[in-house]
Amino acid sequence: MQFNPKNPLIVQSDKSILLEVDSDLYQDARDALARFAELEKSPEHIHTYRLTPLSLWNAAAAGLSAAKILDDLTRYAKYPLPDNVRVDIADAIARYGRVKLILENGKLLLVSDDAPLMAELARHKLVAPLLRARTSPTRFEIHAADRGRIKQVLLQVGYPAEDLAGYAEGAALAFQLRDACQANGEAFTLRHYQTEAAEIFHAGGGPTGGSGVIVLPCGAGKTIVGLAAMDKLQAATLILTTNTIAARQWIAELLDKTTLTAEQIGEYTGQRKEIRPVTIATYQVLTYHPRKLHASGTVRNLRDEFPHFAIFDQLDWGLIIYDEVHLLPAPVFRITAEIQARRRLGMTATLVREDGHEGDVFSLVGPKKYDVPWKELEKQGWIATAECHEIRVPLPDDLRMEYALAPDAEKYRAAAENPAKLNLVRDLLRKHADDTVLVIGVYLTQLHKLAEMLAAPLITGETTVREREKLFDQLRRGEITRLVVSKVANFSIDLPDANVAIQVSGTFGSRQEEAQRLGRILRPKKRGLLAHFYALVSHDTIDQEYSAHRQMFLTEQGYRYEILYASEVAAFTPAVIAGHAIPVAPRLLPAPENNGSGNPT
Repeated sequence: MQFNPKNPLIVQSDKSILLEVDSDLYQDARDALARFAELEKSPEHIHTYRLTPLSLWNAAAAGLSAAKILDDLTRYAKYPLPDNVRVDIADAIARYGRVKLILENGKLLLVSDDAPLMAELARHKLVAPLLRARTSPTRFEIHAADRGRIKQVLLQVGYPAEDLAGYAEGAALAFQLRDACQANGEAFTLRHYQTEAAEIFHAGGGPTGGSGVIVLPCGAGKTIVGLAAMDKLQAATLILTTNTIAARQWIAELLDKTTLTAEQIGEYTGQRKEIRPVTIATYQVLTYHPRKLHASGTVRNLRDEFPHFAIFDQLDWGLIIYDEVHLLPAPVFRITAEIQARRRLGMTATLVREDGHEGDVFSLVGPKKYDVPWKELEKQGWIATAECHEIRVPLPDDLRMEYALAPDAEKYRAAAENPAKLNLVRDLLRKHADDTVLVIGVYLTQLHKLAEMLAAPLITGETTVREREKLFDQLRRGEITRLVVSKVANFSIDLPDANVAIQVSGTFGSRQEEAQRLGRILRPKKRGLLAHFYALVSHDTIDQEYSAHRQMFLTEQGYRYEILYASEVAAFTPAVIAGHAIPVAPRLLPAPENNGSGNPT
């Protein structure tokens, strides 16, 4: 058997892949794996990846061939690849696009060159109800309204369809980006990866473009990619985002960086209901449904159940942008299944969904089209260099027995609200006296105590949009340098000068939340300042275990957490952290089934 001891990978017959962290080739192998394998767990020395059908289909949709995947694995493997792994990779890649959706003479057709496969699919209990007239042994007519549903079903049965049926052009909307229109404002320049992402999504306007997901880290300018995609299409656009603050940031960017006027841009939120050629709506307002109507039993369709879904029909949209697509609510998935003739662009920092609906993102919004490792953009200076620190805090003696006897459903909150964390936050703020700091948590009682102790403003779900905007603006201008925030500030908040985040509690084992919270401080900094992310966790409790799981996605991106104990913080300075820290990466913990209680917001 061939043996190359310097290589860091061990590829096993169960399609798991072991990656040695201490190898000189670790980073190169990790970057290769990230394109076609999923990270499962990442303790200190050996990370475990797995080849899954969805990871391989995303790779295939992005243009990665089976030969390239096998070449990468062979290049970094210690031992020869198991034969079954070679065969399974080739088979999975070949399955993507074996069946296709096309539009011919105004009819939507499911087609393939493989007659036996089509015969098999025609008899499948999930596929058969969606097939209409059979026009040949390899062609079936599909109702246009079932375009999304047939893609979901085909993914489930293992034959993801390549959708080549094309898209409605939408109502024309002429505008320019400011870099092409110097006279109307200050010019800006698209970064090379932003241009690449928009071009790959658009694909020259052909049938292979027009739907898909762009994955870029927070702070890398995903909004600008959205503007670049809009510029290529020149059509009416509906933008869906997480909250009113994010919607208004989109509006500000559109006005600043395009020739669109305020009269052409509408805000569709809880406060305003404007429908214009470019409309920015929130997921929250779209998924509102009248309780009385729902309880009456008179709901006939999605638009009855969710009245604001009428927005999808009120203009001839040429593009729908899903900001933070990893947070897409289930009802929006359902309406998205009905509007497959519209071009769809999803944008996110991570495709991780804690609900396991990555397959629905793939089917209904589109496959991953573009992805850049976070560390690569950090090296190029497009996002801030960040150091991640986990500080382990012991529970006070009088609370250890209370924690030990607490029901399982209450243990996490007891550990997360460890009162010893409050003084530790104060100690860290002394270390970062000249920095702009966000203190982030989920439990209101804990956050109110912190805000009072620090004499800092607090933003929660109860804070009005006007007050949030005022506080964020004060932070940007340097009028305040401390802000305590709940999870409402996890997403789509542009705070370019914040360079320190202190997380006192998180949403159990949420990997996507950890990535988003680090993202709050990744905008490039003035004077090249480092960004520091601190996770405060209660030692020897479930808080520590959940923290390990939350860190997993960032470990895949190349971030390492330095481990400190609270007793070391007095001697700790960010510039010399390595002298006091133990470099580790997190291990896997299954996500909890119960999200607990205690009105986190």
